[in-house]
Amino acid sequence: MITMTLRRAAVTACVSLAALGLLVPGVAQAGTEVHPADPPQRPSAAPSLTLPRPTGPYGVGSDTLHLVDAARPDPWVPEAGPRELMVSMYYPARRASGTPTGYVTPHESELILTSQGVTDVPADILSTVRTYARSGAAPRAGRHDYPLVVLSPGFSFPRTSLTALAEDLASNGYVVAAVEHTYESVATTFPDGHVTTCVACEADTTPQRIIQGRAADVSFVLDELVGPHPAWRLARLIAPARIGMAGHSIGGASGGSTAARDPRVRAAVNLDGTQFDPLPETGLDVPFMFLGTEDGHSPGGGEDTTWDRDWQRLTGWKRWVTVSGSGHSSFTDYGTLADQLGVDIGQTIAGDRAVRITNAYVGAFFDQHLRGRHRPLLDGPSRTYPEVRFRP
Repeated sequence: MITMTLRRAAVTACVSLAALGLLVPGVAQAGTEVHPADPPQRPSAAPSLTLPRPTGPYGVGSDTLHLVDAARPDPWVPEAGPRELMVSMYYPARRASGTPTGYVTPHESELILTSQGVTDVPADILSTVRTYARSGAAPRAGRHDYPLVVLSPGFSFPRTSLTALAEDLASNGYVVAAVEHTYESVATTFPDGHVTTCVACEADTTPQRIIQGRAADVSFVLDELVGPHPAWRLARLIAPARIGMAGHSIGGASGGSTAARDPRVRAAVNLDGTQFDPLPETGLDVPFMFLGTEDGHSPGGGEDTTWDRDWQRLTGWKRWVTVSGSGHSSFTDYGTLADQLGVDIGQTIAGDRAVRITNAYVGAFFDQHLRGRHRPLLDGPSRTYPEVRFRP
């Protein structure tokens, strides 16, 4: 079984998602793959859920990549063969081109909800979430040097949990790669239809192993996107010298570790993630931002002192920003979806407001450090966002 340290981390990281019925630690035994049966029947009155509309001037296109790292066996299920990853790409696009992109499949929604014993909502409710990206959309004309932001979700969270952030960044002129870390997510669907589950949730492992594995995943994805033989049809849109990373929970903790190992990552954001893998004692000089809750990290009343430790090791531009009333999952899509479902996930701030704050500060951070555009929003308190507080 999972070590006590990581179990506490997983519970802290994912309690809000569990309350929403979206987290299924132990849903399958190691190596299990679930194959969809007949599609579930859609209830006649299934409600529709909506993410915040992107704020940028561009349409959002999306592609899905299936990448295979032939040089590395899967760290969780070695008998499965090489490490395989699903990656969602978002990019600035011409409006109204392409076809609407779904959030999750009805089967994924059913699998997640029924595995948690959630029976008071339609089984396919998560498949009704409205997104704004359009699959196969024509890229916006005239630009071929967009910064790239890699997104890494929380432990057991699917990559779709950061869809609102990905779409907002793309609408404002970024290419985004949202990485699904196979066997660390409750449900990852591959092109042949098989679905892998969270084997890592039941593994005897450590947070450091997960973070270091994610750093290897991200470096491989960068090889596939900006290497000599790109795997993505629109790789020409990416400016290889302007790459950043952001993530939630353990995905956020992976940002600094990845930047310390891979010099292509020039800036990183940690969204409420415990820094289980310490930054180098010699320091990390890439721009870095902590964005999180008020009560989860020291100073601030919580037991987690890793931010305080690594704050001292950040030798470049840095910010420590907290959002009053937020909960751990407020920095993902689940804050706003929970509000729409009437589910309490421990936040007093409106979920939609939390998502908009997250998008505004993450966008400003990457504008300043990947585009060289000064953003006063990062200089201190703002009347527009009075919930946001800065550590001196």
